[in-house]
Amino acid sequence: MTAQSINEQSWTIYGQRQLDYGYSPPVPDRIDWAFWPGVGPGAEVLGDLRGKRVLDIGSGPGHHAVHLARTHGALVDGIDMSPTQHQRAMADHGNEPGVRFVCADVADHLNGAEPYAVAYGIRTFGCIDPHHLFPALRDGLAEGSPLVFSALHTDGDGRGPSSTVAPREQVIRLRDEEPIATQMWVLTPQLWEDLLTDHAFTVEAVDLLRAPQDDNPVVIQLVRARRRAAELPGMGTDSATRGRIARSPAS
Repeated sequence: MTAQSINEQSWTIYGQRQLDYGYSPPVPDRIDWAFWPGVGPGAEVLGDLRGKRVLDIGSGPGHHAVHLARTHGALVDGIDMSPTQHQRAMADHGNEPGVRFVCADVADHLNGAEPYAVAYGIRTFGCIDPHHLFPALRDGLAEGSPLVFSALHTDGDGRGPSSTVAPREQVIRLRDEEPIATQMWVLTPQLWEDLLTDHAFTVEAVDLLRAPQDDNPVVIQLVRARRRAAELPGMGTDSATRGRIARSPAS
């Protein structure tokens, strides 16, 4: 099985377990990019969203998309490859004004969609092969559009990011259930920047968001980038521009 098919299966199992529990997360008062309420910035890093078409990548049960529509006036398309996660979103928010949920591979969706003005993913980018995702985002976002996502940096076992663009086994934990094995791209900030730069994005900042508990080793990266204007023929990316991003050691 490919990493993508493993992850689709893993998140389908996860979604089914949540359906079995009857659990629906509440629509939040703010966007939290990490696991801990109030840690790091909120939706302000996405810019002014009112009336803009926004792509939620890996939208899960849909509560973040609903928050952006209700509170910020965004027009959000929530895309998730897991049919059970999509089922959760439709059951709870299928009639929400300003929100549409689609069960699809995000790259396939982008190939047939009008360009979006904003795209984001909350701890979901690590579950998608960047070589599959980033070309589609390059073509699926309008020039100048912000792209903001969070991804695992250090896991619960204290393992830091990988130095190569390859997936590794991680687990999804849910209550007292057996952990669900999945494949994730847990990359250094420099690797994320290199990938984004190679796909017509400029990285503006990377923040490392840490748990408020001193004994919790988990660290989340928050990556803020922007779709560059189209380059003229024969003009490549100046490698000297890479690495010029502000990195916060903690928030």
